[in-house]
Amino acid sequence: MAKYRIATLPGDGVGHDVMEAALMVLDRLELDAEYVKGDIGWKFWCKEGNPLPERTIQMLKETDSCLFGAITSKPKEDADKELNPELKGKGYSYYSPIVRLRQEFDLYTNLRPCKAYPGNPLNYRDDIDLVIFRENTEGMYAGVEFHPLPEEVRKSLLRHPKMKKFENLPLEDISLSTRIMTRKACHRIVKRAFDYAQEKKRGSVTIVEKPNVLRETGGFILDIARKLAKQYPDIPFREANVDAMAMWLVKNPQDYDILVAENLFGDIISDLSAQLVGGLGFACSGNIGDHYAVFEPTHGSAPKYTGMYKVNPTAMLLATKMMLEWLGEEEKAKRLEEGIAGGIKEGKIRTYDMGGNSTTLDVAHAVIEKL
Repeated sequence: MAKYRIATLPGDGVGHDVMEAALMVLDRLELDAEYVKGDIGWKFWCKEGNPLPERTIQMLKETDSCLFGAITSKPKEDADKELNPELKGKGYSYYSPIVRLRQEFDLYTNLRPCKAYPGNPLNYRDDIDLVIFRENTEGMYAGVEFHPLPEEVRKSLLRHPKMKKFENLPLEDISLSTRIMTRKACHRIVKRAFDYAQEKKRGSVTIVEKPNVLRETGGFILDIARKLAKQYPDIPFREANVDAMAMWLVKNPQDYDILVAENLFGDIISDLSAQLVGGLGFACSGNIGDHYAVFEPTHGSAPKYTGMYKVNPTAMLLATKMMLEWLGEEEKAKRLEEGIAGGIKEGKIRTYDMGGNSTTLDVAHAVIEKL
Protein backbone atom coordinates (compact mmCIF):
# COMPACT_ATOMS: atom_id res chain seq x y z
CA MET A 1 0.00 0.00 0.00
CA ALA A 2 1.28 3.47 -0.92
CA LYS A 3 2.30 5.88 1.84
CA TYR A 4 0.02 8.63 0.50
CA ARG A 5 -3.28 8.77 -1.31
CA ILE A 6 -3.43 12.00 -3.30
CA ALA A 7 -6.47 13.40 -5.10
CA THR A 8 -5.90 14.95 -8.50
CA LEU A 9 -8.54 17.33 -9.85
CA PRO A 10 -7.44 18.53 -13.31
CA GLY A 11 -10.65 20.52 -13.74
CA ASP A 12 -11.08 22.41 -17.00
CA GLY A 13 -8.98 23.44 -19.98
CA VAL A 14 -5.24 23.63 -19.38
CA GLY A 15 -5.73 22.20 -15.92
CA HIS A 16 -5.24 18.80 -17.58
CA ASP A 17 -2.00 19.93 -19.26
CA VAL A 18 -0.34 21.27 -16.11
CA MET A 19 -1.55 18.31 -14.04
CA GLU A 20 0.20 15.98 -16.49
CA ALA A 21 3.42 17.95 -15.99
CA ALA A 22 3.09 17.73 -12.19
CA LEU A 23 2.52 13.97 -12.22
CA MET A 24 5.56 13.48 -14.47
CA VAL A 25 7.73 15.29 -11.95
CA LEU A 26 6.25 13.44 -8.97
CA ASP A 27 6.93 10.17 -10.75
CA ARG A 28 10.59 11.18 -11.19
CA LEU A 29 10.79 12.13 -7.52
CA GLU A 30 9.49 8.63 -6.71
CA LEU A 31 6.92 9.86 -4.23
CA ASP A 32 5.28 6.82 -2.67
CA ALA A 33 1.72 7.76 -3.57
CA GLU A 34 -1.47 6.54 -5.18
CA TYR A 35 -3.16 9.20 -7.33
CA VAL A 36 -6.95 9.28 -7.48
CA LYS A 37 -8.56 11.40 -10.19
CA GLY A 38 -11.77 13.26 -9.33
CA ASP A 39 -14.54 15.13 -11.15
CA ILE A 40 -14.74 18.90 -10.89
CA GLY A 41 -15.43 21.75 -13.26
CA TRP A 42 -17.63 23.35 -15.85
CA LYS A 43 -18.74 20.25 -17.71
CA PHE A 44 -20.14 18.80 -14.48
CA TRP A 45 -22.08 22.00 -13.92
CA CYS A 46 -23.52 21.80 -17.42
CA LYS A 47 -24.35 18.08 -17.22
CA GLU A 48 -25.29 17.67 -13.56
CA GLY A 49 -25.96 21.14 -12.17
CA ASN A 50 -23.06 20.68 -9.75
CA PRO A 51 -19.45 21.69 -10.57
CA LEU A 52 -18.26 19.82 -7.45
CA PRO A 53 -20.20 16.54 -7.30
CA GLU A 54 -20.75 14.91 -3.93
CA ARG A 55 -18.79 11.85 -5.08
CA THR A 56 -15.73 14.10 -5.39
CA ILE A 57 -16.22 15.49 -1.89
CA GLN A 58 -16.39 11.95 -0.53
CA MET A 59 -13.29 10.92 -2.47
CA LEU A 60 -11.33 13.86 -1.08
CA LYS A 61 -12.23 12.79 2.46
CA GLU A 62 -10.43 9.52 1.76
CA THR A 63 -7.16 11.12 0.61
CA ASP A 64 -4.21 12.84 2.31
CA SER A 65 -4.06 15.96 0.13
CA CYS A 66 -5.16 17.28 -3.24
CA LEU A 67 -3.60 18.72 -6.39
CA PHE A 68 -6.00 20.94 -8.31
CA GLY A 69 -5.61 22.20 -11.89
CA ALA A 70 -7.86 25.01 -13.13
CA ILE A 71 -11.51 25.96 -13.34
CA THR A 72 -13.65 27.67 -15.94
CA SER A 73 -15.96 30.13 -14.22
CA LYS A 74 -18.56 32.34 -15.89
CA PRO A 75 -21.14 34.93 -14.80
CA LYS A 76 -24.49 33.72 -13.48
CA GLU A 77 -26.37 34.47 -16.71
CA ASP A 78 -23.90 32.50 -18.85
CA ALA A 79 -23.91 29.61 -16.40
CA ASP A 80 -27.71 29.42 -16.59
CA LYS A 81 -27.63 29.41 -20.40
CA GLU A 82 -25.15 26.51 -20.61
CA LEU A 83 -26.94 24.32 -18.06
CA ASN A 84 -28.46 21.12 -19.46
CA PRO A 85 -31.99 22.06 -20.67
CA GLU A 86 -33.47 19.25 -18.56
CA LEU A 87 -32.07 20.93 -15.41
CA LYS A 88 -33.19 24.48 -16.10
CA GLY A 89 -35.85 25.92 -13.83
CA LYS A 90 -35.12 23.38 -11.08
CA GLY A 91 -33.33 25.72 -8.71
CA TYR A 92 -29.74 25.01 -9.69
CA SER A 93 -27.33 27.90 -9.08
CA TYR A 94 -23.67 27.99 -10.10
CA TYR A 95 -21.03 28.58 -7.43
CA SER A 96 -17.26 28.39 -7.49
CA PRO A 97 -16.18 24.82 -6.70
CA ILE A 98 -12.83 25.99 -5.31
CA VAL A 99 -14.61 28.34 -2.90
CA ARG A 100 -16.84 25.47 -1.82
CA LEU A 101 -13.79 23.25 -1.30
CA ARG A 102 -12.28 25.88 0.96
CA GLN A 103 -15.42 26.12 3.04
CA GLU A 104 -16.29 22.41 3.03
CA PHE A 105 -12.88 21.43 4.42
CA ASP A 106 -12.30 24.65 6.41
CA LEU A 107 -9.16 25.45 4.42
CA TYR A 108 -8.85 28.80 6.15
CA THR A 109 -5.28 29.62 5.12
CA ASN A 110 -4.59 30.64 1.55
CA LEU A 111 -0.81 30.58 1.39
CA ARG A 112 0.69 32.43 -1.57
CA PRO A 113 4.50 32.48 -1.87
CA CYS A 114 5.70 35.02 -4.44
CA LYS A 115 9.40 34.47 -4.97
CA ALA A 116 11.59 35.79 -7.78
CA TYR A 117 13.84 33.13 -9.28
CA PRO A 118 17.00 34.54 -10.94
CA GLY A 119 17.00 34.25 -14.71
CA ASN A 120 13.28 34.86 -15.13
CA PRO A 121 12.99 37.72 -17.64
CA LEU A 122 9.58 38.61 -16.19
CA ASN A 123 10.89 39.43 -12.71
CA TYR A 124 10.21 42.99 -11.55
CA ARG A 125 13.23 42.58 -9.30
CA ASP A 126 15.34 39.53 -8.47
CA ASP A 127 15.29 40.07 -4.70
CA ILE A 128 11.54 39.65 -4.07
CA ASP A 129 10.51 36.95 -1.61
CA LEU A 130 7.00 37.59 -0.32
CA VAL A 131 4.58 35.24 1.40
CA ILE A 132 0.90 36.22 1.65
CA PHE A 133 -1.45 34.72 4.22
CA ARG A 134 -5.00 35.31 3.02
CA GLU A 135 -7.98 34.35 5.16
CA ASN A 136 -9.85 31.92 2.97
CA THR A 137 -13.36 31.38 4.35
CA GLU A 138 -14.92 34.70 5.40
CA GLY A 139 -14.63 38.42 4.73
CA MET A 140 -16.12 39.79 1.53
CA TYR A 141 -16.14 36.27 0.09
CA ALA A 142 -18.37 34.80 2.79
CA GLY A 143 -21.10 34.61 0.15
CA VAL A 144 -23.85 36.35 2.11
CA GLU A 145 -25.33 38.62 -0.56
CA PHE A 146 -28.74 39.95 -1.52
CA HIS A 147 -30.40 41.20 -4.71
CA PRO A 148 -33.01 42.43 -4.66
CA LEU A 149 -32.65 43.48 -1.04
CA PRO A 150 -35.26 41.71 1.14
CA GLU A 151 -37.55 44.13 2.95
CA GLU A 152 -36.85 42.51 6.32
CA VAL A 153 -33.10 43.02 5.81
CA ARG A 154 -33.62 46.69 4.96
CA LYS A 155 -35.82 47.20 8.00
CA SER A 156 -33.14 45.74 10.21
CA LEU A 157 -30.42 47.87 8.63
CA LEU A 158 -32.46 51.05 9.04
CA ARG A 159 -31.43 51.07 12.68
CA HIS A 160 -28.09 52.34 11.38
CA PRO A 161 -28.19 56.11 10.70
CA LYS A 162 -26.19 55.84 7.46
CA MET A 163 -28.81 53.52 6.02
CA LYS A 164 -31.44 56.28 6.00
CA LYS A 165 -30.53 57.53 2.51
CA PHE A 166 -31.47 54.11 1.10
CA GLU A 167 -34.82 53.99 2.89
CA ASN A 168 -37.07 54.89 -0.04
CA LEU A 169 -35.23 53.23 -2.93
CA PRO A 170 -36.95 50.33 -4.69
CA LEU A 171 -35.65 47.02 -3.34
CA GLU A 172 -34.71 45.98 -6.90
CA ASP A 173 -32.34 48.95 -7.05
CA ILE A 174 -30.26 47.79 -4.08
CA SER A 175 -27.75 44.96 -3.93
CA LEU A 176 -25.87 44.10 -0.76
CA SER A 177 -22.68 42.13 -0.09
CA THR A 178 -21.61 41.54 3.49
CA ARG A 179 -18.11 41.48 4.97
CA ILE A 180 -18.31 38.97 7.79
CA MET A 181 -15.27 38.53 10.02
CA THR A 182 -15.21 36.45 13.17
CA ARG A 183 -12.71 36.50 16.02
CA LYS A 184 -11.82 32.84 15.42
CA ALA A 185 -11.02 33.33 11.74
CA CYS A 186 -9.06 36.56 12.26
CA HIS A 187 -7.06 35.10 15.14
CA ARG A 188 -6.08 31.88 13.41
CA ILE A 189 -4.95 33.46 10.11
CA VAL A 190 -2.81 36.07 11.88
CA LYS A 191 -1.38 33.43 14.22
CA ARG A 192 -0.56 31.23 11.24
CA ALA A 193 1.42 34.12 9.74
CA PHE A 194 3.39 34.73 12.94
CA ASP A 195 4.04 31.01 13.49
CA TYR A 196 5.32 30.73 9.92
CA ALA A 197 7.58 33.74 10.40
CA GLN A 198 8.98 32.21 13.56
CA GLU A 199 9.43 28.73 12.06
CA LYS A 200 11.01 29.92 8.81
CA LYS A 201 12.98 32.74 10.47
CA ARG A 202 11.37 35.37 8.26
CA GLY A 203 11.90 39.08 8.68
CA SER A 204 8.55 40.69 9.46
CA VAL A 205 4.76 40.39 9.44
CA THR A 206 2.56 43.13 7.97
CA ILE A 207 -1.22 43.29 8.44
CA VAL A 208 -2.88 44.74 5.32
CA GLU A 209 -6.27 46.35 5.96
CA LYS A 210 -8.34 49.54 5.66
CA PRO A 211 -9.39 50.28 9.26
CA ASN A 212 -9.64 54.05 8.76
CA VAL A 213 -12.69 53.46 6.51
CA LEU A 214 -13.85 49.93 7.35
CA ARG A 215 -13.73 50.79 11.01
CA GLU A 216 -15.61 47.87 12.48
CA THR A 217 -14.28 44.93 10.43
CA GLY A 218 -10.87 46.41 9.68
CA GLY A 219 -10.44 47.64 13.21
CA PHE A 220 -11.49 44.22 14.51
CA ILE A 221 -8.75 42.22 12.77
CA LEU A 222 -6.19 44.94 13.43
CA ASP A 223 -6.85 44.84 17.16
CA ILE A 224 -6.48 41.05 17.14
CA ALA A 225 -3.21 41.31 15.18
CA ARG A 226 -1.76 43.89 17.58
CA LYS A 227 -2.48 41.67 20.57
CA LEU A 228 -0.99 38.62 18.87
CA ALA A 229 2.12 40.56 17.84
CA LYS A 230 2.98 41.05 21.51
CA GLN A 231 3.39 37.28 21.82
CA TYR A 232 6.12 37.37 19.15
CA PRO A 233 8.43 40.18 20.34
CA ASP A 234 11.29 39.08 18.08
CA ILE A 235 9.22 39.46 14.88
CA PRO A 236 8.79 43.04 13.62
CA PHE A 237 5.10 43.86 13.14
CA ARG A 238 3.80 46.47 10.69
CA GLU A 239 0.42 47.84 9.68
CA ALA A 240 -0.50 49.06 6.19
CA ASN A 241 -3.62 50.27 4.43
CA VAL A 242 -4.37 48.09 1.42
CA ASP A 243 -4.29 50.98 -1.08
CA ALA A 244 -0.93 52.17 0.22
CA MET A 245 0.35 48.59 0.17
CA ALA A 246 -0.47 48.32 -3.54
CA MET A 247 1.77 51.33 -4.10
CA TRP A 248 4.57 50.15 -1.80
CA LEU A 249 4.66 46.70 -3.33
CA VAL A 250 5.39 48.27 -6.70
CA LYS A 251 7.86 50.79 -5.27
CA ASN A 252 9.76 48.72 -2.69
CA PRO A 253 8.64 45.06 -2.72
CA GLN A 254 11.98 43.96 -1.29
CA ASP A 255 11.14 45.73 1.98
CA TYR A 256 8.30 43.33 2.80
CA ASP A 257 8.27 39.74 3.90
CA ILE A 258 5.03 38.20 5.20
CA LEU A 259 1.70 39.90 4.49
CA VAL A 260 -1.56 38.84 6.14
CA ALA A 261 -5.00 39.99 5.07
CA GLU A 262 -8.74 39.34 4.89
CA ASN A 263 -10.10 37.40 1.91
CA LEU A 264 -10.71 40.18 -0.64
CA PHE A 265 -7.65 42.26 0.22
CA GLY A 266 -5.52 39.12 0.32
CA ASP A 267 -6.79 38.14 -3.12
CA ILE A 268 -5.82 41.51 -4.58
CA ILE A 269 -2.34 41.82 -3.09
CA SER A 270 -1.61 38.16 -3.93
CA ASP A 271 -2.16 38.76 -7.64
CA LEU A 272 -0.22 42.01 -7.54
CA SER A 273 2.68 40.25 -5.84
CA ALA A 274 2.49 37.37 -8.32
CA GLN A 275 2.97 39.77 -11.22
CA LEU A 276 6.13 41.09 -9.60
CA VAL A 277 7.71 37.64 -9.91
CA GLY A 278 6.56 36.68 -13.39
CA GLY A 279 2.78 36.61 -13.45
CA LEU A 280 0.25 33.83 -13.12
CA GLY A 281 2.57 31.30 -14.72
CA PHE A 282 4.59 31.42 -11.50
CA ALA A 283 1.78 31.93 -8.97
CA CYS A 284 1.16 28.92 -6.77
CA SER A 285 -1.28 28.62 -3.90
CA GLY A 286 -2.00 26.36 -0.97
CA ASN A 287 -5.47 26.13 0.59
CA ILE A 288 -4.60 24.77 4.00
CA GLY A 289 -6.65 23.74 6.99
CA ASP A 290 -5.78 21.89 10.17
CA HIS A 291 -6.31 18.44 8.64
CA TYR A 292 -6.42 18.79 4.84
CA ALA A 293 -4.96 20.91 2.05
CA VAL A 294 -5.54 21.62 -1.64
CA PHE A 295 -2.68 22.95 -3.77
CA GLU A 296 -3.15 24.76 -7.07
CA PRO A 297 -1.80 27.21 -9.61
CA THR A 298 -3.85 30.40 -9.53
CA HIS A 299 -4.24 30.86 -13.28
CA GLY A 300 -7.49 30.13 -15.06
CA SER A 301 -8.37 27.34 -17.44
CA ALA A 302 -7.42 29.24 -20.64
CA PRO A 303 -9.90 27.26 -22.82
CA LYS A 304 -8.35 28.43 -26.10
CA TYR A 305 -5.11 26.63 -25.19
CA THR A 306 -6.71 23.36 -24.08
CA GLY A 307 -4.62 20.38 -25.10
CA MET A 308 -2.01 22.55 -26.83
CA TYR A 309 0.52 22.23 -23.98
CA LYS A 310 1.29 25.90 -24.37
CA VAL A 311 0.90 27.29 -20.87
CA ASN A 312 3.65 27.62 -18.29
CA PRO A 313 3.38 24.80 -15.71
CA THR A 314 5.80 26.42 -13.24
CA ALA A 315 2.97 27.57 -10.97
CA MET A 316 1.65 24.01 -10.86
CA LEU A 317 5.11 22.62 -10.15
CA LEU A 318 5.60 25.14 -7.34
CA ALA A 319 2.20 24.15 -5.96
CA THR A 320 3.42 20.55 -6.04
CA LYS A 321 6.48 21.64 -4.09
CA MET A 322 4.17 23.19 -1.48
CA MET A 323 2.24 19.94 -1.23
CA LEU A 324 5.43 17.98 -0.63
CA GLU A 325 6.36 20.37 2.17
CA TRP A 326 2.91 20.00 3.74
CA LEU A 327 3.23 16.21 3.60
CA GLY A 328 6.57 16.47 5.37
CA GLU A 329 8.59 15.43 2.31
CA GLU A 330 11.08 18.27 2.78
CA GLU A 331 13.94 16.67 0.89
CA LYS A 332 11.83 16.02 -2.20
CA ALA A 333 10.37 19.53 -1.96
CA LYS A 334 13.85 21.03 -1.83
CA ARG A 335 14.99 18.99 -4.82
CA LEU A 336 11.95 20.05 -6.81
CA GLU A 337 12.45 23.74 -6.07
CA GLU A 338 16.12 23.48 -6.99
CA GLY A 339 15.13 21.80 -10.23
CA ILE A 340 12.62 24.54 -11.05
CA ALA A 341 15.09 27.30 -10.14
CA GLY A 342 17.86 25.62 -12.14
CA GLY A 343 15.74 25.41 -15.26
CA ILE A 344 14.70 29.06 -14.98
CA LYS A 345 18.27 30.23 -14.45
CA GLU A 346 19.58 28.20 -17.38
CA GLY A 347 17.01 29.87 -19.64
CA LYS A 348 17.01 27.26 -22.41
CA ILE A 349 13.35 26.31 -21.95
CA ARG A 350 10.88 29.18 -21.99
CA THR A 351 7.14 29.11 -22.58
CA TYR A 352 5.29 31.76 -24.57
CA ASP A 353 4.73 34.04 -21.57
CA MET A 354 8.52 34.20 -21.13
CA GLY A 355 9.10 35.02 -24.79
CA GLY A 356 9.84 31.48 -25.95
CA ASN A 357 8.01 28.64 -27.66
CA SER A 358 8.66 25.72 -25.32
CA THR A 359 5.73 23.52 -24.33
CA THR A 360 4.27 22.65 -20.96
CA LEU A 361 5.91 19.26 -21.09
CA ASP A 362 9.25 20.73 -22.24
CA VAL A 363 9.34 22.57 -18.92
CA ALA A 364 8.51 19.38 -17.03
CA HIS A 365 11.29 17.48 -18.80
CA ALA A 366 13.77 20.30 -18.09
CA VAL A 367 12.94 20.17 -14.40
CA ILE A 368 13.24 16.37 -14.39
CA GLU A 369 16.72 16.67 -15.92
CA LYS A 370 17.74 19.08 -13.17
CA LEU A 371 16.49 16.66 -10.53
